[in-house]
Amino acid sequence: MMRQPNRYPRDFRGHGPDAPDAAWPGGAKIAVSVVLNYEEGGENNLLHGDKQSEAFLSDIAGATPWPGMRHWNMESLYDYGARAGFWRLHRLFTGLNIPVTIFGVTTALARNPEQVAAMQAAGWEIASHGLKWVDHRDMPEEEEAAQIAESFRLHEEVVGSPPLGWYTGRCSMNTVRLTAATRRLAWISDTYDDDLPYWIEVGDHDQLVIPYTLEANDMRFATAPGYIEGEQFFTYLRDSFDTLYAEGQAGRAKMFSIGLHNRLIGRPGKVAGLARFLDYALAHQGVWFPRRIDIARHWAERHPHQRRKRPHQMARADFVQAFGGIFEHSPWIAERAWALELGPAHDSAVGLHNALARVFRSASVDERLGVLRAHPDLAGKLAAAGRLTAESTAEQASAALDALTDDERATFQRLNAEYMARHGFPFIIAVRDHTRASIREAFQTRILNDTATEFATACAQVERIALLRLKAILP
Repeated sequence: MMRQPNRYPRDFRGHGPDAPDAAWPGGAKIAVSVVLNYEEGGENNLLHGDKQSEAFLSDIAGATPWPGMRHWNMESLYDYGARAGFWRLHRLFTGLNIPVTIFGVTTALARNPEQVAAMQAAGWEIASHGLKWVDHRDMPEEEEAAQIAESFRLHEEVVGSPPLGWYTGRCSMNTVRLTAATRRLAWISDTYDDDLPYWIEVGDHDQLVIPYTLEANDMRFATAPGYIEGEQFFTYLRDSFDTLYAEGQAGRAKMFSIGLHNRLIGRPGKVAGLARFLDYALAHQGVWFPRRIDIARHWAERHPHQRRKRPHQMARADFVQAFGGIFEHSPWIAERAWALELGPAHDSAVGLHNALARVFRSASVDERLGVLRAHPDLAGKLAAAGRLTAESTAEQASAALDALTDDERATFQRLNAEYMARHGFPFIIAVRDHTRASIREAFQTRILNDTATEFATACAQVERIALLRLKAILP
């Protein structure tokens, strides 16, 4: 039985070094996504069927759950968010004509009908923040899936339409997969790993992810280290904005998410910092304040997902078929590379090259010598007979080695013979990096090296050739 490959699921590459320009509407330099988490009435509470009181994200320092008891102070702080904080923020955003995305805990929305009506009247997006504002870390997968389904049902009942976006927050390792698997969401946000949206593949479903933030987030007023005054929040938001705005001016427009909570930023001394930031951002040209659904629709239109065969997902036979010729006539390198710990980081030319090169570098001297000897002579008899691999043929043609004069061909053949006699393997050079003249010059210089030096040089050139070949077929 064939051993299953070792595959590493985390994606450290993302968009890579050449991330796309978001191309926001109207040529905007930055998209500022303002998110207001609505959790009041959905938190842990005996009234909600939970076994303990809430202890997360409040102004009670060092709060801990009270098993089997209601926590009057904690409830009162959450109540402030609904009774006062929300309306202060509603006046702020509607007064500035800034649309907001609500991360709404479904049971909280059901207990706050006037606030829901105000959200809808303002044209805000109401996304789902899960059925209850509780920790999903240890929740069985079947139970979490059932809660997701119930959240969809109740959300549509309370709001009048189903959610198009989702953010659980205190999620499990299953949350992103389970929410994507519903196939009902234009976007999900349970990640913090990028400044741009991106696509993930869940089975045959393509799901858009719009990353969220835990640092440009007023939750830092309730955590350590964190903000203790509105001015600190303003400063952090301003500095983040300035950096991203400058990147947008340089043609690399990004997204800036800001996370808010009624019971936190809705306090008078904290909201002042937010208000200063909004005034600051609005004073700039080319700033787009979209709802997250607006971002999702734009991204789906301008940057639709394109499926392709990804090396780390390939079966062994397909992998060797695709990459067995990257190192000349040496498919064993691809065979061994397939068995390494591969992941999304190896789906690019640079990433896969690293895996193949690791195999080559760790091979025995005799095995590496075999790879060197598998390479054809430059402008040699195999080329004249049309017996080179397709890759070698294209490479030699790129330096016009297929169009030599009779005298030039005789010179190369003489140098090939002298080099082979001295070192025991062909002269190897990444011809795509050179001209015909520079190749001949390198040939005449390197032929005088000692064999140990030339062996190392030739191995490095083999790796360079492999990278160039991969760049021709992979991102």
